[in-house]
Amino acid sequence: MNLNPKNTSAIAIDASPFAREAGQAGPRQLGLIGALLLAALGGLVTTPSHAQDIATSPSFVDDFTSFNRERWYVSDGWTNGSHQNCTWSKGQVSLADGVLSLGFEKQQLKDRAYACGEIQTKQRFGYGTYETRMKTDTGSGLNAAFFSYIGPSDKQPWDEIDFEVLTKDTSKVQVNVYIAGKGKNEKLVDVPGGTESAFNDYAFVWEKDRLRWYVNGQLVNTVTDPAKLPSHAQKIFFSFWGSDTMTGWMGPFTDPGRKLSMQIERVAFTALGEPCQFPESLACSVK
Repeated sequence: MNLNPKNTSAIAIDASPFAREAGQAGPRQLGLIGALLLAALGGLVTTPSHAQDIATSPSFVDDFTSFNRERWYVSDGWTNGSHQNCTWSKGQVSLADGVLSLGFEKQQLKDRAYACGEIQTKQRFGYGTYETRMKTDTGSGLNAAFFSYIGPSDKQPWDEIDFEVLTKDTSKVQVNVYIAGKGKNEKLVDVPGGTESAFNDYAFVWEKDRLRWYVNGQLVNTVTDPAKLPSHAQKIFFSFWGSDTMTGWMGPFTDPGRKLSMQIERVAFTALGEPCQFPESLACSVK
């Protein structure tokens, strides 16, 4: 479904036809049927062996002038667990003027008092540059995240690479990596001017022997320990959610009293060894 980028009012995004029935979905879960259909349609490709030895979907740039249903799945009707105080809702995913918004607001859905938004790619991606341009809201007890993930719901080990803005403190973003479900590689890095005052660029470059995170083009973290480097192709996620219980990490949650939003202007993946796709891309300057 193509959406008119010149519309000045937000347009809600319907959930993907691959959506699971309520109560069937697990944490960050798309379902095996999507992966099987993708494989049957030849959705996975491999770049030359000197650059890439994990199967990956092709490079892309999405500036959200429309909503690409072949690329994006909208989470709808479940939560990631008891820690989450909101239910994923397609009504919290909207598009207007080339900006995709994920919302968080007070709305009773099933057993949760709040509704929140998440999207994830149907495809999986391997080594390369992952980058987004996004802006967050503020509020304690909330998490605005850009990350890649694969795990047991896809019959794979849990690998994950994170940017997480804990909006209790918008002066920083947390970077992290999980290997086989084991994290504890967190690092808080500064975001000059704050994550809520303007759109900022977040990127990570994932290679076989190195993982690097960048904020506004500046290198902020590097991992080279082989035991801490992912080795499984992953889906790309954006999510905006809250928690009543994870106070030590996210801060105490209080009702914000208004609808909050996480806004995304652009997301791109450039496979390792391929040319950069737009002038501002980190892939143009970082090797």
